[in-house]
Amino acid sequence: MRKKILSALLLITVLFGQLSIVSIGSSMDETIADMEAQEAETKEKISDLEKQTKETQDAINELNEQKQQTQNNVSSLQDQKSDLQDTVDDYSDKLDTLSAEIADTESAMAEVSAQIVELNAKLQETEALRKERYESLKKRMQMIYERGGEESLLMILFDAKSLKDFLTLYEYINDVVVYDQTKIAEYQALVDSIAAQVAEIELKEAELNEYQASLDEKHGELADLTDTVMGQLSSTNSALSSERSKLDDYEKQLSELDEKMKSLESQTAAAQAELAKQIAERLALTKEDTSGSYAASASELEWLAATIQAEAGGESYTGKLAVGSVIMNRVKSSAFPNDIVSVITQNMQFASYRSGKVELIIANGPNSTCIQAAQEVLDGARVGDYLFFMTQYWADYYGISEYTMIGNHAFFYRWVTNKKSDGGGSSEESAPGDPAPQEAAPAENPPEEAQPEQAQPEETTPPDAAPPEEAPQETPPEDSGGDAGSE
Repeated sequence: MRKKILSALLLITVLFGQLSIVSIGSSMDETIADMEAQEAETKEKISDLEKQTKETQDAINELNEQKQQTQNNVSSLQDQKSDLQDTVDDYSDKLDTLSAEIADTESAMAEVSAQIVELNAKLQETEALRKERYESLKKRMQMIYERGGEESLLMILFDAKSLKDFLTLYEYINDVVVYDQTKIAEYQALVDSIAAQVAEIELKEAELNEYQASLDEKHGELADLTDTVMGQLSSTNSALSSERSKLDDYEKQLSELDEKMKSLESQTAAAQAELAKQIAERLALTKEDTSGSYAASASELEWLAATIQAEAGGESYTGKLAVGSVIMNRVKSSAFPNDIVSVITQNMQFASYRSGKVELIIANGPNSTCIQAAQEVLDGARVGDYLFFMTQYWADYYGISEYTMIGNHAFFYRWVTNKKSDGGGSSEESAPGDPAPQEAAPAENPPEEAQPEQAQPEETTPPDAAPPEEAPQETPPEDSGGDAGSE
């Protein structure tokens, strides 16, 4: 009977134990599911912030292009304005020259006009003399005509009483005829001379008038050109003012977008830090197995070898294996992407990829040592279960409390910081990929001279500057958060 009772009690105890285990396991699953749901919400928020950041950056780039084009327009308009001003000045000089020529012409015309007036006065006197002589000649001709004309003069010769008388009368008649002819010739010459002078003056005056008309035409043409250029100059000044106003507007918009970008970066950093904490809390509940081989393509092998060379090309072979181990541990971890290229190119992770060094090495081909190290890791070789690495300086700066030095890099699994660290870290444990929670970020950039020297800096990526006061320098990506520790 006692045995039956003991057996029953034992059975009841086992049943209750199993029920407790099932209950605990169920509770754990629910907790992890809730954590993953929170992580998904945070990732979605980060994704939306990154989308806004990209849109803002695109807007900044577009505005910068428009600003550059406007600056080019301003420069072109300033050159055009200078050319137009030179043209206006040149036209002004020509107008001054023409004005002087016109003044000289007007003076010459005034002199000619005075000469014409004087000649007209003389002409009037000559005309009066002509009329007087004309009347005299008219009367003489009338008298001669009344006496029978020239024949009557000849009749006088018949009145001669002697040869001497005849010769005297003949000489008298001859003198009269010569006198009359001379006076008529003088009269005709005077009339012809006056007519010639008047014609010459009229010709000269016509030439002066023609020259004046030509000068007036040129003056008018230059005046029109000046007005045209002045209009172009005014239009250019107006366009220049408009373009400069655009520049001021672009500057204002760019300033606003810069402020928006800073705000988005701050919000993204805060969300990434929150995601890091969420992942840290979830990973703290379990220990993932990241060992094992990986069937990589030729392209993945090349990417892995190139990243190893970019991060640890100057390190020992063990250091190369350690960098490869971090990458493959991440591939195997649920907190990171599950393929090599996605891990390496994950946002805000490997600085050597962000700088373009990895792709440059791929273009030239990784060296054989790094290819061998990559293949070893792919075949399952691991140097620890590390998910992060950075230089010892930065590990101490951030206050990482547990790390292992391999070559020039500090390797660790979880980001556990010390409250007393120089970097302002706390004793909280951060998730893989998060360099430090937001509140653990240092307030100022550490001095450049304080950074430790690298054994071979040409082969390793130098650390980024320390993060700003409001957010950690290395911000976590959508899937996990945090830098690979290439710094």
